[in-house]
Amino acid sequence: QVQLVESGGGLVQAGGSLRLSCAASGRTFSSYAMGWFRQAPGKEREFVAAINRSSTRTYYVDSVKGRFTISRDNAKNMAYLQMNSLKPEDTAVYYCAASLTAQASGAYEAYHYWGQGTQVTVSS
Repeated sequence: QVQLVESGGGLVQAGGSLRLSCAASGRTFSSYAMGWFRQAPGKEREFVAAINRSSTRTYYVDSVKGRFTISRDNAKNMAYLQMNSLKPEDTAVYYCAASLTAQASGAYEAYHYWGQGTQVTVSS
């Protein structure tokens, strides 16, 4: 089992940046592909970005491509989401998730462990 704790959320103006962090504990972090999802009020949770175990492949939802970057540091048991050029529509609770599958995935069902979420609010 792995425990995930997100941090780094907050209030930022449109055009600004935030870096979300996800601290993992428990089983070997490098055994997991990692993903970030988000959920806005009244909407379903949606995929944002994913990275495979070795950081050789990353995937993004089209709406964040070129603005967000997912990364990980297996030595520190950490995953990150760098968010630049933020827009009001990026406002949501952001969740870190871990998958036992080898490949990074955008499918909610592929993830076995979830953090509690961190709020990101982008003002216009």
